[in-house]
Amino acid sequence: MRFLLIEDNAKLASAVTERLTLDGHVVDHGPDIASGKDFIATTEYDLILLDIMLPDGDGRDFLEEQRRLQDETPVIVLTARSEVSDRVTVLDLGADDYLTKPFDFSELEARCRAVLRRRGGSGTNQRHIGNLTFDPQAGTLKVGDRTTTLRAKELRLLELFLGAQDQILSKAKLVDRLFSYEEEVSENAIEVYVGRLRKHLDGSPVSIVTVRGLGYRLQVE
Repeated sequence: MRFLLIEDNAKLASAVTERLTLDGHVVDHGPDIASGKDFIATTEYDLILLDIMLPDGDGRDFLEEQRRLQDETPVIVLTARSEVSDRVTVLDLGADDYLTKPFDFSELEARCRAVLRRRGGSGTNQRHIGNLTFDPQAGTLKVGDRTTTLRAKELRLLELFLGAQDQILSKAKLVDRLFSYEEEVSENAIEVYVGRLRKHLDGSPVSIVTVRGLGYRLQVE
């Protein structure tokens, strides 16, 4: 998944980025509202982590503007304010959740998972399709009696395909969702990860089909 972190505290931003990157996510960091808008103009995000007090304005104004523009990207607000009225305000403005600073990184990860689950229409982390069970939290894929621990990029790639079932995902789109701007990656890398994932999915009703000249599509028999 690709996250956008808008946070002016460099130390906190570095720690959050490092933690989420270890989970296989891509995190773009903007220290202010202006840079956050620049990022949004160039790519699509699965989740935005938004600070309130920023050098060039109030994160709540940014949130309100994005919702006014019909941007439905999930937003978790990071705030040092603990008053109920502050939390009610950000939720009413369109935030999907909030987290009061200082926070534990494991709670941040759990809240990210919960928000993404709700947006995906699921009440549980696990996905069951025939004899296949995918548990992104545990990082495992079970097909029949065979359980595989997925590598971070394989895990996130499978999440992307499951979230876009029957849709064609181009190699360029997958590169954008799986790798940061700093990573020099060719589209050939996607072929490698898709090849590995196909082996893990062997024997299940789920397959990744190549659509010549366009990309890939996840197919369920």
